[in-house]
Amino acid sequence: MNVVSLIGKKVRMERIMNRKTGKTVIIPMDHGVTVGPIPGLEDLPKMVDMVAEGGANAVLGHLFVPLYGHRGYGNDIGLIIHLSASTTFAPDPNQKTLVTDVEEAIKVGADAVSVHINVGAENEPEMLKDLGYVSKQCRHWGFPLLAMMYPRGQKIKSEHEPTAVKLAARLGAELGADIIKTNYTGDIDSFKEVTRACPVPVIIAGGPKIEGIKRLFQVVEDAMQAGARGVAFGRNIFQSKDPALLTRALCKLVHENYTTDEVIRELFTGSKIELE
Repeated sequence: MNVVSLIGKKVRMERIMNRKTGKTVIIPMDHGVTVGPIPGLEDLPKMVDMVAEGGANAVLGHLFVPLYGHRGYGNDIGLIIHLSASTTFAPDPNQKTLVTDVEEAIKVGADAVSVHINVGAENEPEMLKDLGYVSKQCRHWGFPLLAMMYPRGQKIKSEHEPTAVKLAARLGAELGADIIKTNYTGDIDSFKEVTRACPVPVIIAGGPKIEGIKRLFQVVEDAMQAGARGVAFGRNIFQSKDPALLTRALCKLVHENYTTDEVIRELFTGSKIELE
């Protein structure tokens, strides 16, 4: 990577991560490809507006999202184009394939790209080859790469098992990712092992919707204590009653080191939103 590419990557990283904290709040909206227009994403422009209002650093989605990511009004927000895809109707939904490339992401004004790798899946070799290809493109263009690294396959007993998550995170970093998105292991001590063993920032995935806002916030607080550098929460935000408010709460937890109790006291006192 030449000096110009390094500068370009640094500039783009600051569009998807807070330059003061080195942390990020990302709202993935790539679900329309995987499962269709689920509740919360029927009106994509409206949802982008709400999470931008809440202070999210970036949204993540496929080529449809750029129509609304940099929309010429409201708060600006970083844009990450997801290059991988599969649907729930596929013979093996864990088999992700590249559907676009870095150059296309550049053309639509993206600030970064992401790929999805299921470590342990039957077609892991093909997905790792894709990761290597995208990583090479990103080095050439000075483009940040977020790798979604999930332990999923016949040999994986649990997607949250610390040893499996630690391997997945380190694998993504070793192959050139700038940010790793992976599963939270469930407790502070085990997730510290993940973040300490990974030389690039690790952010936690939201996964299926977590029941109870207070529990959601506690997961974020614990992950940040364990060394996480942010979150990438989709359904837990865009399927909530107030996406802007929940995004604002995440920003407090991630960027301002608020505790769960402090966030609830400051933002939810008198709110009709159920916390349990």
